[in-house]
Amino acid sequence: MTTDTTANMELREQVRARYRESALRVLNDTGCCGSSAGAGECCGGNGSAITSDLYDAVDAQTVPSEALLASLGCGNPTALAQLHSGETVLDLGSGGGIDVFLSAKRVGPTGFAYGLDMTDEMLALAEANRQKAGVTNVQFLKGYIEAIPLPDNTADVLISNCVINLAADKRPVLHEAFRVLKPGGRFAVSDVVRRGEAPDTILRSLEAWTGCIAGALHEEVYRTLLAEAGFTDIAIEITRSYATADVTGESACCALPLGEIEQAQADGLFASAFIRATKPAL
Repeated sequence: MTTDTTANMELREQVRARYRESALRVLNDTGCCGSSAGAGECCGGNGSAITSDLYDAVDAQTVPSEALLASLGCGNPTALAQLHSGETVLDLGSGGGIDVFLSAKRVGPTGFAYGLDMTDEMLALAEANRQKAGVTNVQFLKGYIEAIPLPDNTADVLISNCVINLAADKRPVLHEAFRVLKPGGRFAVSDVVRRGEAPDTILRSLEAWTGCIAGALHEEVYRTLLAEAGFTDIAIEITRSYATADVTGESACCALPLGEIEQAQADGLFASAFIRATKPAL
């Protein structure tokens, strides 16, 4: 179930380019925040209010450092998903693999964790991290979150970390999430949401879209689309709220020239949230 219009494909390529660059900085060991890094794109999210300080010291020490360096998420879904031994987990937009590795540890040797990503360089980084960590209950897959290459009823838990907002059309993503979850399966996603109307300057900016804010759904729209896909027990918990400078300032994901009215509109408009839902049991 896809909606591959020309505009959507162009946006997808812009997102892929941003994450390819992030992966290559880690793969090539070029360091963080070098001359080629965009605003707010330091490795591991240092310098960005959205992507920084998401993992505690215990989690950070249990994964390869390269997985942490490549992280550009907005939360830690593995800490909130209440994973259990023996479960199967799917991470949409798995990047360097940090949430996949943390999931694999939590579900144990009788469980399994899949990571799905569309960017070859991120997949190469994730596989290198898997080999470095010696993790065996993990597999990384290439594909789009709008067309997940797994059978129906595969996963007990679906996680994602600031990736669904990057999709041009969220409906097929949520329908695919519903399809691959087992009956009774859990949707446990960290994402950026909107709490009001965004200024046009932000909505028209590709940089703001690839930086995780322009594509953010209003939290009530998120609820509606999850319900349309068939989910129940929908809950959205705000975990961080952002000032205008956090999302559009010089050290943010997307430095944008906003007027005073637009700055006031954007203040507190965007927030990271933990989004829960359930696929009804048979």
